[in-house]
Amino acid sequence: MIYFVGAGPGDPDLITIKGRKAIEEADMIIYAGSLVSEDHLNYKKDSCVCYNSAKMHLEEVLDLMIEGDRKGLNIVRLHTGDPSIYGAIKEQMDPLEALGIDFEVIPGVSSFVAAAASIKKEFTLPGVSQTVILTRIKGRTDVPETENLESLASHGASMALFLSVGHMEKVLDALKRGYGRDDVPIAVVYRASWADEKRIIGTLKDIGQKVKDENIIKQAQILVGDFIHTDYDQSKLYDKYFTTEYRKGLKK
Repeated sequence: MIYFVGAGPGDPDLITIKGRKAIEEADMIIYAGSLVSEDHLNYKKDSCVCYNSAKMHLEEVLDLMIEGDRKGLNIVRLHTGDPSIYGAIKEQMDPLEALGIDFEVIPGVSSFVAAAASIKKEFTLPGVSQTVILTRIKGRTDVPETENLESLASHGASMALFLSVGHMEKVLDALKRGYGRDDVPIAVVYRASWADEKRIIGTLKDIGQKVKDENIIKQAQILVGDFIHTDYDQSKLYDKYFTTEYRKGLKK
């Protein structure tokens, strides 16, 4: 059986119980060594064989999984964060499915939620934003023109940008045009949940220099939106005057 497992954002304790169990029972682990903490491998069996996919291309990864499955091995394909977000797993799952090989996806904690936890903020605040946009800027790989950063920013929603801190100047130019202002709060969280995590808070106007001063060019989440610093309405969830399925609201 093959398991695509989300390792979480960095801290090895931020993996699901189900994901940790899959590692403990694996005969083979293929892990994304450029981003996944090797501390996860401390939980494997002594007999488990490990491969670092950072040094491999797609066909090599697939060959290992296919051969291991034919031998009846339990295989863990360990991806950073949650494998469904920039995990490039569909191109691995489709060939397996075509061969009739069974697999399961075990979700994980994504770096964008780890980054929000790090700065102790909530993406969805009543009266501010009820939408979170996950995206990245165009780099070595393209993005659809309808998803360009300026257009997405024009919605004024909360945003989390992956794979973009290396293009910070382009990011800030697009965000300023999209939001139509340069005082929008922004946070850059480097290696969220890792021991060497860094948090930088500012606005679209001043964050660029702060990031440059810290020499952050990769492995960072960019969180943007008024949810970072603004007034907001309290939710109805715990409003004592609001009636829910489980309680009757008090009369004012």
